[in-house]
Amino acid sequence: MQNSVLTIKIKQRLNKLDSQDYDNIECWQVVEAFNKAQVEWVRRQLHGINIVKEGDEQSTRRIDDLQVLLNTQPVNLADEVYFYSAPIPENYLQWKRVDTYAKNDCCDQRRMVVYLAEEANVNNLLRDAGKKPSFDWAETFATLKDNRVNIYTNKEFEIQSADLTYYRQPVKIQIQGCVDPYTGVQSTVDVQSEFKDDIIEVIIDEAVSILAGDIESGNQFSRGTETAERNN
Repeated sequence: MQNSVLTIKIKQRLNKLDSQDYDNIECWQVVEAFNKAQVEWVRRQLHGINIVKEGDEQSTRRIDDLQVLLNTQPVNLADEVYFYSAPIPENYLQWKRVDTYAKNDCCDQRRMVVYLAEEANVNNLLRDAGKKPSFDWAETFATLKDNRVNIYTNKEFEIQSADLTYYRQPVKIQIQGCVDPYTGVQSTVDVQSEFKDDIIEVIIDEAVSILAGDIESGNQFSRGTETAERNN
C-alpha cells in the first residue's frame, strides 16, 4: 500500500480529511503513529494478547502474518570458557531459535539442539545430568543476557558456528519530504510498509486509535481500537 493511500485512510478514519481546524494531522504524526502501531500489533500477535488469544505460530494466520519478520543470520561467537557468547542484532525483537554446529576432540562436527533456558536456572541445569550440555546427545541450552545470546558447553565441546533465527523489528515507514521533529531530518525517500495490505488495514485502525487518543477524540479512539482487535 502506498503511503499516500495510507495517509488518506488515517485522516479519513479520524474525520480530518478536509478539516482546517487545529486538529490537522501532520505527516510526521502519521509516520510516528503508524510505526508505533505496527510494533504494538506485532508484539500483541507474538504474545497472544489478542481477541482470539493466538500467539506465535499457533495458527496458520499467525504464521502467515508474521513470517515476513522472521530472519536468520550468523552471529560472531566469543569463547567465555563455559559458554560461547554473541551479540544479538540491533533489529532483534523476539527469540525463535539458534542453530549451532559443534565438535570435540574425538568426533567430527555435528548439529546441536539448543533449548532456550532461564538465566536463573543456569547453575541447576549445568549440574543436572539430564539437562546439562552433552555432545553425545547433541543437546545444550542457551540464555539471553545483556543483549547477548549465551550458548553453554560446560567445556565439553567447541562451537564452530551459530545461526540465530529471530523476529526482527518491523521496517519503519517514511514519507518523502516529511521532517522528523525529533531529529530535524527530512526524509529523502518514501519507505512503504512491508506488511500485506490486509494487515496494513488493521495497523491503520491501530494508528488511528493512537492519534485519536492524542487529540482526545473519544469516538475515533473507540472505533479504531475495536476494529483493530475485531479483525485479528
